[in-house]
Amino acid sequence: MYRPQIKVFDCTIRDGGLINNHFFEENFVRAVYKALSESNVDYTEVGYRNSKKLFSPKEYGAWKFCDDAVIRKVVDGIDSKIKISIMVDVERVELDDIKPANESPVDMIRVASYVKDVDKAIHMVNDFHKKGYETTINIMAISRDQGPDLDEALDQIEKESNVDVVYIVDSFGSLYQESVEQLVKRFKSSIKTKEIGFHGHNHQQLAFGNTIEAIIHGANFLDGTVYGIGRAAGNCPLELLIGFLKNPKFDIRPILDLISKEFISLRDQIEWGYIIPYAISGMLNEHPRAAMALRNSDKKENYREFYESIIDSDLD
Repeated sequence: MYRPQIKVFDCTIRDGGLINNHFFEENFVRAVYKALSESNVDYTEVGYRNSKKLFSPKEYGAWKFCDDAVIRKVVDGIDSKIKISIMVDVERVELDDIKPANESPVDMIRVASYVKDVDKAIHMVNDFHKKGYETTINIMAISRDQGPDLDEALDQIEKESNVDVVYIVDSFGSLYQESVEQLVKRFKSSIKTKEIGFHGHNHQQLAFGNTIEAIIHGANFLDGTVYGIGRAAGNCPLELLIGFLKNPKFDIRPILDLISKEFISLRDQIEWGYIIPYAISGMLNEHPRAAMALRNSDKKENYREFYESIIDSDLD
């Protein structure tokens, strides 16, 4: 059995780009886009639209900026019904740089926001909505921010925004199934006119299980990445999600081919997946930046020392 309302949302290039500063070659992005199109995934997110006044193109690859011309070059000639998404962060994009949707290859713009910045996110999505885009607000680091401010933010989103989807984002990979159930129900109690989405990180190997839990309680927009690629421990593996859904619309075979041809070798070049420092950051509800720094140091396997350093910093 399957629920037709469910949309599978791929974040492979966008989340994967957080590992290598978005320096994916165009041929690789095209191969990913082609395989996802053949698999009938609903959306794919190709990167960020960040201001070049804030981020240097010398330090970051093209998918940090997602110029329309670059996107068109990659997708040109591929017969596809998949919708293209980009992500923007609050206060990191020039709104005037976003052309009307009928002049762009982009179909959806997702706004990443912390609870404290929801008013700014609402302003942004309403601007994008007027320009003809589908939109989401992705509430980040929600494991750290579940107090009354969250309820106020959800109420504000429901009443003041034209957003299509509101996302629960487990940025630190810290949530367990009980928390996912509670959050989806909490979102749905406030959000009556928009869809709910879930974006999980895999620090404790729970991204897939938590995504299933979100499905059970009514989340219809579900994020995943090919072979689980993403910052630190990565994300819910797209192939597992498609296998679980049992929707005949989706074809897992092109994704399996893509993993064989592109991702096995890529995994030897850049690191992601279940690794103990990332598990520790998930257990302790910490941002993985310290774990990522450890993995780039000469103490990369000093797990106990790392664990104790996090504990000690929390006690300070």
